Amino acid sequence: MKRVNLIILVLLAVAFLIIVERNLLNLSDILHLENPDAGIVLPFESEVSPDLRLETVRKGEEIPVLITAAEERLGAVVAAMNSVYQNSKANVVFTIVTLNDTVDHLNEWLTKTRLKNVKYKIVIFKPELLKGKTSKDPQTLEAVKPLTFARYYLPAYLPEAEKAIYLDDDIIVQGDIQELYESNLKPGHAAAFSDDCDSASSKGFVRGAGNQNSYIGFLDFKKDAIKKLSMRANTCSFNPGVIIANLTEWRNQNVTQQLEHWMELNTREDLYSNSLAESITTPPLLIVFYKRHSMIDPMWHVRHLGSTGAGNRYSPQFVRAAKLLHWNGHYKPWGRTSSFSDVWDKWFIPDPTGKFNPVRQHAED
Repeated sequence: MKRVNLIILVLLAVAFLIIVERNLLNLSDILHLENPDAGIVLPFESEVSPDLRLETVRKGEEIPVLITAAEERLGAVVAAMNSVYQNSKANVVFTIVTLNDTVDHLNEWLTKTRLKNVKYKIVIFKPELLKGKTSKDPQTLEAVKPLTFARYYLPAYLPEAEKAIYLDDDIIVQGDIQELYESNLKPGHAAAFSDDCDSASSKGFVRGAGNQNSYIGFLDFKKDAIKKLSMRANTCSFNPGVIIANLTEWRNQNVTQQLEHWMELNTREDLYSNSLAESITTPPLLIVFYKRHSMIDPMWHVRHLGSTGAGNRYSPQFVRAAKLLHWNGHYKPWGRTSSFSDVWDKWFIPDPTGKFNPVRQHAED
């Protein structure tokens, strides 16, 4: 009898240790970041109510998707997340990088609408990360939006992931995100992007607009630091609004540190092209990934929908067939005028707080 009691005590002790270990691992997931300077993870990461765990929660390999959330564009983030979630049965987990003043609004929008079952964590971006890395020129400062640099720090925000997808907020996904995630990257490549020259997206949009379909549209090839790289000025550029990242390679190649180096050097030597406009996150990526990146299927990044004349250059049939749409450019689908805004409207979820209203819809009311 004593022996039986001893065995029971041992089993109880083992069970207790297992429970403690699991709790510690969960706590570690919440608190741990590879680079503590890149942000802090809030403790409501991936909250799912108990009655949903057995039936509704998606299982299988996690697909990490990182997106940024600026307060004035929060409706865009929600529409993008909704399109990803509704068009896939995969176990998508969103990491949303934002600023402190947006957290409560974002959390309320996600938990009080049909996105309440979505798995997500919110990370706070620290703008002080950019100190000494962006120009002090007043005109350039106007174009600096801190959250756009979050894509440089993917491994810090996703410390346990080996692979991830980064999405700009002005996109709608119409295909299954798992297909994009399963795209193959070439050995040694830390990222895949969509090329600016050979896809349907490039026709008639960027030619004549500051040569911004090639490297010379983003970098000043008269500067010594650029000359020394021996890059061809007419090399096709790529759009970093959609990135498939091999985070293991990204870490091994110190990609984040390389990007920061070129940011800092630009503040001293003004390496970017004068025709750059607002694409200030692109030049360091072009340098670091010169001839060292894989390609994304063009139908997984159909862009320039925010450019003048997009409605005349793309047919409705083509837009319906596209797997990912990107309204990069001046005209956004939540603004006053935009091509194919009806496609975006389909995925927009009204703000339960009433703070965000698409300008176009608001004007019609």
